[in-house]
Amino acid sequence: MVRKIGIYKGCLALSPLIVFLGLYVVVSLVIGDFYKIPLSVALLVATVWGLLVFRNQTFIERVEIFAREAGNSNILYMIWIFLLAGCFATLADKTGAVESTVALTINQLPSSFVMPGLFLAACFISMAIGTSVGTVVALTPLAVNFAQNVGADIPFFVAIVLGGSFFGDNLSFISDTTIAATRTQGCKMNEKFKSNFLLVLPAAIITFGIYLFGDFTIDSAPSGVPANPWLVIPYLAVIVLAISGVNVSLTLLSGILLAIIIALCLGYDFFSILGFMGEGMDGMGNLIIVTILAAGMLGLIKSAGGVDFLLGVLTSKIKGKRGAQGAIASLVGIVNLCTANNTVAILTVGSISKNIASEYNILPRRSASLLDTASCIVQSLIPYGAQTLLATSLASIPPTAPWPYLYYPWALAVIVILSIILSPFNRPRLLSKN
Repeated sequence: MVRKIGIYKGCLALSPLIVFLGLYVVVSLVIGDFYKIPLSVALLVATVWGLLVFRNQTFIERVEIFAREAGNSNILYMIWIFLLAGCFATLADKTGAVESTVALTINQLPSSFVMPGLFLAACFISMAIGTSVGTVVALTPLAVNFAQNVGADIPFFVAIVLGGSFFGDNLSFISDTTIAATRTQGCKMNEKFKSNFLLVLPAAIITFGIYLFGDFTIDSAPSGVPANPWLVIPYLAVIVLAISGVNVSLTLLSGILLAIIIALCLGYDFFSILGFMGEGMDGMGNLIIVTILAAGMLGLIKSAGGVDFLLGVLTSKIKGKRGAQGAIASLVGIVNLCTANNTVAILTVGSISKNIASEYNILPRRSASLLDTASCIVQSLIPYGAQTLLATSLASIPPTAPWPYLYYPWALAVIVILSIILSPFNRPRLLSKN
């Protein structure tokens, strides 16, 4: 049941998000420099604003809401993954595993296929493991070294990984977003997959074509670069275990253990190895701070009625099937903007979306597809999403740096909009089998 929130109270509830976006995105665009305002500072200012202006609880109660949301099990588990990812990435980098993996790859590929090949790898891995975070962990360090070896911008290559990772997160049968969307809409996974595939395939083909035929200035991939095949084993293990469906924690722990063993065999000092691991975990500090602040701030917004206000506004403007489909996509997208978690966004608006779909005779598979796809589009474009934060932290670049190069989510957004305008999913011949 959605609470009815007045305009004044609703806008006030959303004001921390407005303060954050205004301070970080708008000001940075105006001054032309996203390095000037740290993301963590923008989130801190927005959080303090929320603690001060919300009057529905005492100040201590508001702080407790912030702490509870910032410290929930999902956030803590995410932080655990960040620590393991930082540990593995730095250990692999310092011992030469990343360089060897890149060298073995570029020795076999023409430079023109490095970008489309990386995109296909990200699509395949994310489809197999059902998680964009796991794909980001596995491929971002490789993407950074690819960029350095072919003379390309690092944000550009990080964006390739992010786009491909959301391809599988949106489409995979074992993705948590797929499970949430199909359960809330009451459709089978294979039905949702077929509906989704009609959206993601054109976007993926367009993106692949851009990487393959686009006029990008890169140096020729160096040939004959020396590499130690033994150092590649940790990365291969991480990718194979991830594709096999092994939990991401166990996958990263296995990769770390293998990297330690190989480093010791190659003569690295044990205490130096521990130092590399510590350096990697320390490097995740800012990412962890941003994650905690974002979760707490968004918890305050939800508690104050910001999400309920959005749901009420959007559901009151529905007119016809196209409007209903647009409302479903907009609902989950805007809630995702507020929660920075696509699974949570789907679960939040799932029941409302099902009611809308039922009232306007929209197939459950279509509403499930819209929920999953629209949430993944927004999640991939916001600079404070977990995947972008993790990828840019591993690459040591600002969270907004990959944004201009996110061709896949933008292509997918265009396809979704066209599918709503043209409404091919509502024609009688497609309604015959539900």
